[in-house]
Amino acid sequence: MSRYRYGAYEDGPDPLAPPYDVRDALDAMGDSVLDGTRPDDALRELLRRGLPNAQGRRGLDDLLREVRERRRALRERGRLDGTLEEARALLDTAIGQERAELFPDPSDDARLREAELDALPSDTAQAIRRLSDYQWRSDAARQTFEQLKDLLRREVLDSQFQGMKQALQNQDPAAMQRVKDMMASLNEMLEKDARGEHTQADFDRFMDEYGDMFPDRPENLEELVDQLARRAAAMDRLLASLSPEQRAELAGLMEQAMQDAGLAMEMTRLGDALRARRPDLGWGQPEQMDGENPLGMGDATTALAELADLSELEAALGQDYPGARLDDIDEDAVRRALGRQAVDDLDALRRLEKELEKQGYLRRNRGKLELTPKAVRRLGETALRRVFSQLTSGRQGDHDQRDAGQAGELTGASREWRFGDEQPLDVVRTVSNAIRRSAMEGPPPGAAAGLVAVPAASVESLAAAEVLEPVGADAVDPRGPARPARVRLGVDDFEVHETERRTGAAVCLLVDLSYSMVLRGTWAAAKQTTLALHTLVTSKFPQDAIQIIGFSNYARTLHPEEMAGLDWDMVQGTNLHHALMIAGRHLDRHPDFEPIVLVVTDGEPTAHLRPDGRSLFDYPPSTDTLVLTLAEVDKMTRRGATMNFFMLADDRRLVSFVEEVARRNGGRVFAPDADRLGEYVVSDYLRVRRGRR
Repeated sequence: MSRYRYGAYEDGPDPLAPPYDVRDALDAMGDSVLDGTRPDDALRELLRRGLPNAQGRRGLDDLLREVRERRRALRERGRLDGTLEEARALLDTAIGQERAELFPDPSDDARLREAELDALPSDTAQAIRRLSDYQWRSDAARQTFEQLKDLLRREVLDSQFQGMKQALQNQDPAAMQRVKDMMASLNEMLEKDARGEHTQADFDRFMDEYGDMFPDRPENLEELVDQLARRAAAMDRLLASLSPEQRAELAGLMEQAMQDAGLAMEMTRLGDALRARRPDLGWGQPEQMDGENPLGMGDATTALAELADLSELEAALGQDYPGARLDDIDEDAVRRALGRQAVDDLDALRRLEKELEKQGYLRRNRGKLELTPKAVRRLGETALRRVFSQLTSGRQGDHDQRDAGQAGELTGASREWRFGDEQPLDVVRTVSNAIRRSAMEGPPPGAAAGLVAVPAASVESLAAAEVLEPVGADAVDPRGPARPARVRLGVDDFEVHETERRTGAAVCLLVDLSYSMVLRGTWAAAKQTTLALHTLVTSKFPQDAIQIIGFSNYARTLHPEEMAGLDWDMVQGTNLHHALMIAGRHLDRHPDFEPIVLVVTDGEPTAHLRPDGRSLFDYPPSTDTLVLTLAEVDKMTRRGATMNFFMLADDRRLVSFVEEVARRNGGRVFAPDADRLGEYVVSDYLRVRRGRR
């Protein structure tokens, strides 16, 4: 029998996990929206913070913090001049060993050799070049010098091809020849690709023969070029990070090493091809390394290549450039730098954005992120909860009108039906009335003893209905089996349930969108108040007609979907004149509704509409602006609409203007703190809503 072992799923996220619940994420995103942030910025903040209530899941800021810590650790790994320092030490050792061999010899040849050693230049590369033809008297010095040249060959090749140092560790001439053949084949393949003649089969043959020299196992030529170009650019940055003297000395050592190995020409061809293919890799940009331990050229190149990858990853995780998307983050770079768990965290963040769109909370319109009506309703409910949490307990939202109406909650009472009533029938009271009336009138002639038999009547909505009701438990027909009684319903028998009356209201909320609202820090409160009031009216008072009007240099009607993403207007002008004109048309469309006009602003009117429909701005407010605006106020007064102002500033001109409006219209003036604006507006709406016209 087959044996199975069960345990936690280790290869990424659990494929059998329940569907992702984005409601907490939407609420967290909604907190930012209600604080005045645009939806796209709110989503970006959520992705930076990480998923709410997600155990162990990190956001972009957490990943970014780890990347920066990794960069700091790499910079402290060591110095970049390790190979140069080691080469100098080996050279000094070889010269010292040679001098020790020459010192006991009294011959002129020994003195000439000593003079030649004394005349060596201080530059290590030039000294090695001078000594390349030197006939060493000391076998130990000769071995040390060969060790120096082998070190340079291995380090230079390792700086270009990672892992080459280990492959050439045993100084096998056949291995070096194989490296030469590989570089020649690689350059030939790059040249064929430049001519458009390269095929995947060429690359496969190359990898079959030399694939062991490329531990990352690229799958095509582009991946191989990317790996080699990044390493070559890192080597170029290494040279740029040294002092001019060190740079010249190390470059000379590299050139000498490649000449000795017979690879100088092939290395130059390869470097030119890689730079031409990937000029975007920051060639020649210096990097700071702060460590104490000297690093070999290959290790230093590896560190600089990793630093370059981390720099790119840091920029991608920062997401602070135009059009930034999570798809811009290289998953392989995240895995190399931070491990598999970080990849899972990134995948969870990507899934969050997709799930918000999939589950109908977000949508993209011409590249701009928007909240759907479904999301706006949820955010509106959140805003309303915030407002009601500030209100004192009591009968907020209740109504004290108790005469009959077609809408509202049942009061528990009933009354006689009247023509035109649409309230639900009280069946029990209706049938009881019919039975009492029938009992008082007595059975009609020919009816069985103890039974009342009347044909059914058709009354309004109960057409051709028959209601069967037994007269009593003991009522039987002495001439046969008991038969149920048929009760005749008359018009006077009908009763309907009485409901609490709710009169309809035409609500206009006028919200200032001018730039000063942001400067004073009141924009978020106005936005939250708008969502809260709209949600209250549409959910609790669906018979009311609400219109939200935003105004700056012009006024416009705001629809629910755009309110969550509503932003202030960076323009001049507070055109209350235009806003009142739009509000007046809304009230005129609902003449039988209770008119409610609420104005939220932090400044006096500074713009009005001209006869040609264009806005005219003037500060201080011109006489025409004030006259036209107050004329619209007078029209509101004649409509019976009381205007209540909510001032978010105490400017002298604003106070003077709203006092004049209150004198003309009879409305009230409030000066709430920004964080209590929603409480004031909702409370005032409910207060006016409960009143009678």
